[in-house]
This record gives sequence, C-alpha cells and structure tokens, in this order.
Amino acid sequence: MRIILTLLIAVGLSNNLTAQIPSAEWQIRTAVLPLAEDLRDGAKVLGYDTNGDLTVLREGTNDMICLADDPTKGSFSVAAYHQSLEPFMKRGRELKAAGLGFKEVFDQREKEVSDGTLPMPDKATLYVLSGDLDATNEPINTKLRFVVYIPYATPESTGLPKAPPVPGAPWIMDPGTHRAHIMITPNYDPEEN
Repeated sequence: MRIILTLLIAVGLSNNLTAQIPSAEWQIRTAVLPLAEDLRDGAKVLGYDTNGDLTVLREGTNDMICLADDPTKGSFSVAAYHQSLEPFMKRGRELKAAGLGFKEVFDQREKEVSDGTLPMPDKATLYVLSGDLDATNEPINTKLRFVVYIPYATPESTGLPKAPPVPGAPWIMDPGTHRAHIMITPNYDPEEN
C-alpha cells in the first residue's frame, strides 16, 4: 500500500509540474522581451520541456541567448545575454543544481575563472526583465536591469561607485572579482523596496 501511495504522489507531483510549464511558444515570446526588438528574432532561447528540464527551445542566428522564466519560481524573470557568457551561466546552473548556495557558487566560479578552467569574457552584457504575471499569464509590473560584466574591474579602474548615488545611476557590484559588473537599473524606485 505504501508503494502505491508513493507512486500516486509522484505521478501527482509530476502532473502538477507539467501543468505549470507554459508552452514553448509562450516561453520564447516572453524570454526575448529584455532584448531590443532587432535582436529578438535571432536569439537562441533556452526554456523548459514538459519534464521541467532546461532545453533549447529555439536555435539562434545572432550572438544572444535568452533564458525563459523558471516555472518553479514565484515571480516572473527572464534574462538575455551575449553568448560569450554562456560557459559562466551554464556553470552557475550546474553548481546550483548540485545543491550549492550563492556563496559556494560564487567561490567555485571565482576559482575556476582564476585558474583558467572557466572562460569569462573581458566584457559582456546581461539583460534581466522581472515582474509579475497577471491572471492571463502575461508579464506585468516589469522592470529591466542591465548588467555589464567587466571581470576584476574596481571603482578605481572604472570611476564607478560601489552603490548608485541616485536611483537608476550605474554602479559597480562585486568589484575586484571575476563577477565584477556594472549595474544599471533605469526604472528602479527605492520607495518600492
């Protein structure tokens, strides 16, 4: 009886996950939203299959990769980045899937970039669009942020502050590390946090 109950629960959970995964068409349409319109049609799109596994939903013809919204998360978030960042991004996904937390992922990638086993471009851009989904599963209340990776850069080498001096101004995050990047959040409103 216990085995049958366990199987029924597993099937129910699997069916629940399958029901949560949006169509490939929806994933592609929303995954490209962070990009400028002239880049959208040619971007490669990674999204989720009916088992919830990350897969290629569409091959690309330009240098951009888009990552669809993760259906297991509570809010809407899609990302797009230059293909030169894919080894870095893929490695982060692998380490998270292995159960590592943020600090452990950061430290492991820092080690691998430093010793040359993980390629990291000297500059590349990531776009992130986040927000909510309405009752019809359409993104609403979205905010776009730009992340320009410039490994090992510092405030001294860039002239950027470690925090935005005014809302929406660029600043440098994780300075002096492999993950140093310029943060630009044009529609950031500190009153909303």
